[in-house]
Amino acid sequence: MIWRSGSQLVAQLVQWAATFLVIRILDPHDYGLFAMTQVVLVLLNMLNGYGLASGLIQQKQVSDREIRQLFGMLILLNGGLALAQASLAPLAASYYRQPIVADMLRVQALLYLTTPFIALPYALLSRTMEFRHQATANIVASVASAAAALGGALAGLGVWTLVLAPLVLFTVRAAMMTWAAGALVWPIFDPRGAGHLARFGGVMAAGQFFWFLQSQTDVFIAGRVFSPRLLGIYTTSLFLTQIFVSKFVPPLNEVAFSAYARLQEDPRALAAGFTRAVRLVMTAALPFYFGLAVTAEPLVLTVLGPKWADTVPLVRLLALSMPFMTLQVLLTPACDARGQPGIGVRNGATGALLLGAAFLVGVHWGPTGLACAWLAAYPLYLAASAARALPVIGASVRGLARAIAPALIAAVAMAAVVTGVDRALPALEMPLRLATLALVGAAAYGGWLALFARSVVRELAATVRREPVQADWM
Repeated sequence: MIWRSGSQLVAQLVQWAATFLVIRILDPHDYGLFAMTQVVLVLLNMLNGYGLASGLIQQKQVSDREIRQLFGMLILLNGGLALAQASLAPLAASYYRQPIVADMLRVQALLYLTTPFIALPYALLSRTMEFRHQATANIVASVASAAAALGGALAGLGVWTLVLAPLVLFTVRAAMMTWAAGALVWPIFDPRGAGHLARFGGVMAAGQFFWFLQSQTDVFIAGRVFSPRLLGIYTTSLFLTQIFVSKFVPPLNEVAFSAYARLQEDPRALAAGFTRAVRLVMTAALPFYFGLAVTAEPLVLTVLGPKWADTVPLVRLLALSMPFMTLQVLLTPACDARGQPGIGVRNGATGALLLGAAFLVGVHWGPTGLACAWLAAYPLYLAASAARALPVIGASVRGLARAIAPALIAAVAMAAVVTGVDRALPALEMPLRLATLALVGAAAYGGWLALFARSVVRELAATVRREPVQADWM
């Protein structure tokens, strides 16, 4: 976990430094156009074969033939996806009434050609819990991508900067991952005997399809109604509030899935591991989300600049819905590792229905309406998902509530302190105001945990030292 999440932190610090500089250079219009292409990319990426790779991780024993079969399936799948995206590009441009979207999608189709050289090494390295080489590949690829993004923005490439950076990221990562895993094998295009991989991957793909509906329906609906600038304001607000759940939680879930798969024959250990993972993640996530909500104005104006001021009220609303989303995405890896990916599929279908209906209603009130839709629908989605998943995992609602409660109380107290200090502060420059509030928030949160939740602090320290610990919620 330290290798995977640590590398993600380093990589994200590099990318954020470049991303926030690029955001200040580019226009909201550019981010709106880029968001339009992401609907197609995310839709097709659910078929890119990562579910097949997960099937390889979940298996107890794997043969050389199965590895070569997986590589062959990944090549065929992603070659087909590249052609499909190029064919769909004119239709997407026509739907959004933005001709440049077609050109962007055709170039972005090259991303699929790198996927086989990432997914197979990822599966092989994850089977052995080898995350050090993955960490190195992620960091180097992030540095290369950040350099490409900043260089493109300074060179005046505009929206094409946002197309170039992911291409560099995926290409460098593919080369380094393939080398680290020694995964350059001769593919087999005969699928006979690989039905188990196909079945597991198919169920995983179904879950990813519903994830697509949840994560892109708002952009699909709003892209037809909003101007590119207004869509850029909304999607950038989502980017800020989803930084933790989209950038830090997925790497932790990768480690968790590999660990849960090794514990699948010991339900008690798996349930305890899941509850502990939830506690650790939410201890880090809750102060981030509550802090983001109460410091939205100085944060946006300092980091993004005055032209993004319209994102401030959206960030405040969206940040309050993200704790529910974070808990939701932690459920799926444990169910998948128990050999029941169908739970994630049914949960995804529920989320697609609830969020889709909320977005259809909320879009009538603009970006604020969409932000309110997130806040209204996600608690219902989490409740329905937990009711299905927790019995499979072996965890209880009461156990999770006890695990999360100390961090939640500390985060609420921190938010109250920061809000009070913010109102009492004299007029300050935005960077100084942000720095002051951040220091106050960190001191308030850490101080509360040290005084009233020492078991959490001990558990965090034991995790870093890789020592066993008996948590008070077990």
